[in-house]
Amino acid sequence: MNGLGLKRKVNADGLGNGLGRAAIRFGRTESGAITYFALVLFLSMVMMGGLAVDLMKYEQTRTTLQHTLDRSTLAAASLTQDLNPESVVRDYFDAAGILETLTRVEVTHGLNFRHVIADAESDTGPLFLHMMGIDELNAFGTSAAEQRISNVEIVLVLDVSGSMSGSRLANMKAAASEFVDTLMKNDTENRFSVAIVPYNAQVNLGATLRGKYNATHLHNVTNVNCLELPSSVYAKIGVSRTLPLPMAAFADTVSNTTRNTTYISFSASNATMDPNQAFCRNNAANIVRLPSNNVVQLKSQINALAAAGNTSITLGMKWGLTLIEPGARGMFNELANEGAIPTKYRGRPYDWTDQEAMKVIVLMTDGEHVSHNLTNDPVKTGTAPIWRSTGDNNYSILHTTRALPNQFWVPHLGQWQATAWNSGAGVVRQNWQNIWAAQRQTWVAWQLYARALGTTDATRNTQYNAAMNMFRSQNASVNTMDTQLQQSCTLAKTNGVIVYGIAFEAPALGAAEIAECASSPSHYFNATGLQITTAFRAIASNISQLRLTQ
Repeated sequence: MNGLGLKRKVNADGLGNGLGRAAIRFGRTESGAITYFALVLFLSMVMMGGLAVDLMKYEQTRTTLQHTLDRSTLAAASLTQDLNPESVVRDYFDAAGILETLTRVEVTHGLNFRHVIADAESDTGPLFLHMMGIDELNAFGTSAAEQRISNVEIVLVLDVSGSMSGSRLANMKAAASEFVDTLMKNDTENRFSVAIVPYNAQVNLGATLRGKYNATHLHNVTNVNCLELPSSVYAKIGVSRTLPLPMAAFADTVSNTTRNTTYISFSASNATMDPNQAFCRNNAANIVRLPSNNVVQLKSQINALAAAGNTSITLGMKWGLTLIEPGARGMFNELANEGAIPTKYRGRPYDWTDQEAMKVIVLMTDGEHVSHNLTNDPVKTGTAPIWRSTGDNNYSILHTTRALPNQFWVPHLGQWQATAWNSGAGVVRQNWQNIWAAQRQTWVAWQLYARALGTTDATRNTQYNAAMNMFRSQNASVNTMDTQLQQSCTLAKTNGVIVYGIAFEAPALGAAEIAECASSPSHYFNATGLQITTAFRAIASNISQLRLTQ
């Protein structure tokens, strides 16, 4: 809006009255008629020329104001700049040397938009209009600019490790459910998508999502679909769909067994596989929920989450980032075609540079990184040197390092023989995945290796340790996991992802990692008890103010 401000002062002895009296005197004489006309014409020309000069000065001032207003508000409204929007406008005016002319700067913003309006006014200091009684000629300018995001992709990365049991899990479920309600209530144009990545020691992708990657060492255990990621993937923003990724074994690598010279039955409580000790568990509730805006489904997933296992924040963050990185778009299109996600999500995840899209990760933990065991690839799947009798289910194992003919150790008999043990109904050679689904690794290491190959306490322990080293290894050190987490966080923030971090009754080291991962101190929450609801509300409050546009 442009304006012209005029102020007039009336003076009885001014120019207007003076000209009138002079005209009367000249008019009384015949000789003054021509002189009077010439004087009036001259003064009119001077006044018109002066008016033109003042108006040119006014227009120049107004143009400068408007140009500075337009440039400053456009820069201030940009969602890609992190400076205070009002300061941006003031800096532009200061650089132009006209800061004193700025009269108003108003900024309205939410998570997906920023609106900036500014006004300016300047007295042009007229030189000739004073002759007409006009003392001021003010130039006005106003400008408004807005940038608005229409599409929002959100991933909730939620800790479901064992320490979340009880009230912590209950409070988190209530807070996350309310968060979903708040978001979807205001999403009248179906512009939001929410994915959920529960994590503990591992991330269970679910059969559908796992099937989109080049998984190896398939064990075919229902609802157990965790992939082990090499350290190299953390230097990149996504997870390659062609890179061979071994599945995590469904195995009990941690439970102890009795270790003495006597036989412990394969069916004893300290011999059988404890499914609650598997780092990738058979639990359909804790699988990744693909992007959705179905409130019932999302809340059902949240409220079914179960707490168990160790903590691997880095895996949760890595898979959360993978679900909003543009390289996953081909996979999303496939999932939409298959009905696994809504068809309206074709074309997602949006490009990093898409000005109509915003990407948000909410990363929550109550713990810190804990290293865990991995079953080594050579003993995950494939045939094992172990046989099982169909009749009584007892095992025997072939040790080719033994001299022929007696190379089969039969643990329940405590003796060697030339053939696998057969109680009379036949015998079946086992696969490693069958062994781990039935027995804990410590029992296999002691009963089938240590007791077979050791002859003293010392040699049995040596054989036991060698077998356990063959079966398992650590995934990574805690320091390495911390580094990998921050690699993913940096990649996310560098590409414009807004990262909110919630440390929920977390120890100091875990809280520090979450604080460092968050986009800024204002994006980090340190919550206890019901404060987790406050944290989720604070995040949702910005999103609930969105006014979505086409």
